[in-house]
Amino acid sequence: MSSDTRSVIIKGTGSYAPEKILSNDDLAKLVDTSDEWITARTGIRSRRIAADDEYASDLGSKAAARALEDAGITAEEVDIVIVATITPDMPFPSTACIIQAKLGVGNALCMDIEAACSGFLYIAEVASSLLKNGNYKHALIIGTEKLSSILDWEDRTTCVLFGDGAGAAILSLSDEPNTGLIDFKLGADGKNSELLHMPGGGSAVPASTNSLETRQHFLKMRGREVFKSAVRVMEQSAIEILDQNQLNANDIKCVIPHQANLRIIESLSNRLELPLDKFYLNLDKYGNTSAASIPIALDEAYRTGRLKSGDIILMVAFGAGLTWGASLLKWR
Repeated sequence: MSSDTRSVIIKGTGSYAPEKILSNDDLAKLVDTSDEWITARTGIRSRRIAADDEYASDLGSKAAARALEDAGITAEEVDIVIVATITPDMPFPSTACIIQAKLGVGNALCMDIEAACSGFLYIAEVASSLLKNGNYKHALIIGTEKLSSILDWEDRTTCVLFGDGAGAAILSLSDEPNTGLIDFKLGADGKNSELLHMPGGGSAVPASTNSLETRQHFLKMRGREVFKSAVRVMEQSAIEILDQNQLNANDIKCVIPHQANLRIIESLSNRLELPLDKFYLNLDKYGNTSAASIPIALDEAYRTGRLKSGDIILMVAFGAGLTWGASLLKWR
């Protein structure tokens, strides 16, 4: 951690979910599944689906505009734009640059970072470090995903899990010490990258007639192995970050977990000995929105009055890579 006594606070948050709601019953008309089967195994009851002409940059821009309004700053005051996504508008330029133009942000530092479902925590640490160590005042960080564009709608083991959406936050420097983003614990293990990946579209499997015919441009997941890894590393990162900050479960007022599967969150609750009612849950409405998951939940928890000034909040995630992370936040 930096020796700088200044803090980085979350000055504003915002989120956006597309209008179209796809329920479990709707999905049962597309694949061999049922509301009972999906709900019992995942806790998901519906998810949002973006329109055909609605892209990751559109979702992210709408969430960002709400975060700017909440923070009380203008787009021109933003010095940094970082986007976490696995579904960018296009391979390049970055979705951050596209959002910069849509919002009217000035000549800010712009980039995308890809850490899948852990992406928001990754960009939060990168932006926090840049603010503390550079000549910047405000960073706009966005998790945005149009996962419906990479789902195999013939594969019931994956298409029932994911949805579209975006969440954003404004990070700003504060002279008040020991507040805001207190600490991060991030990690990755690339040896298990095949557990959750999309083979096609990169330099290894470029687009071709064969890659399309063999459905290589859709998300692939080995669910059982992912579940086991998720519970283990989320528990590990949460325990480590609490220990290194001399905190225990009783100090945590709210947990904002990655919203992937209710069973994963229940297992994490048991292992950390934190009651489930301390976890903010919205996966029943949105499903797994990858990098957008935590910022959407954070924004909703804040706007519904769940977060109080001075509360210590634990954010914890797991994603493809495999990546994982935990962060401690003292609410403003």
